[in-house]
Amino acid sequence: MSFQVNSFSKTFSSVEYSRPNGQSLLLDASVPDGPGPFPAAIIVHGGAWVTGDRKVSVQPLLPPVSEAGIATFSISYRLANAADANSIASAIMSAAVVNSAVEDVRQSIAFVREHAAEYNVDPARIALIGESAGAQLASMAALKPGALTPVQAVVALYSPSDLGSIVRNSPRIPASVRAQFKGTPFETMLMNVLRELSPIAWVHPNAPPFLLVHGTNDPVVPFQQSVDMCKTLRESEVSCELITVEGGGHGMRWWEGSPAQTAYKSTMAAWLRKRLSVQ
Repeated sequence: MSFQVNSFSKTFSSVEYSRPNGQSLLLDASVPDGPGPFPAAIIVHGGAWVTGDRKVSVQPLLPPVSEAGIATFSISYRLANAADANSIASAIMSAAVVNSAVEDVRQSIAFVREHAAEYNVDPARIALIGESAGAQLASMAALKPGALTPVQAVVALYSPSDLGSIVRNSPRIPASVRAQFKGTPFETMLMNVLRELSPIAWVHPNAPPFLLVHGTNDPVVPFQQSVDMCKTLRESEVSCELITVEGGGHGMRWWEGSPAQTAYKSTMAAWLRKRLSVQ
């Protein structure tokens, strides 16, 4: 672990927050300078559950969150092996690791709460922020029943919220593969697993407020996924807002060259300040 201080924040690099089955899981933290205690945002990178990086993948999120007066904790988590598109067994085994990654996110919440005094953060003001696969993991950690005290807010960027719908409709999965398993017990098994991993299936009235961010031209996770998720949350009387990034594709790093497509940052920061009671 390394520790550094500058005029604006204290930074911590490569802090181990968990060691499941001997695998070291690390986080990088940045805490605003000042008396605190500050609210905290745990940031979960994307990468289709098989790749991604806690430093590079989420870099566009870090400055606006920090500048909003919120401590950031960007985490790594257990990654799945790339599933063989022709193997249901491989897909289900990878899905099991995704479940483990949800638990990693929850463990990071527990770590931040346990070490709140060391990082000068308020354990009662924690948000989860995830992008792509990381948004699915953050949403599941917040929604699926568990022993942890709920977080206070969730920001999900272009989140796959209904995995079964994506598998059934994605042009990235060859029709021949779908035809091979259609109507078989393996298809039923896979759909059941995907439903268990879909945040939309776990929405409940006591869920924290959600802010969704999604590009209208996303070729990987359809924009409709966030429309449907927000609708489901509101039907359960959970606060949900959706920021539409017009013309945006999949991945906020590709939005960086457009002022219109990066306008979500100020809206997100204001939303987090309100939900986390930043003075």
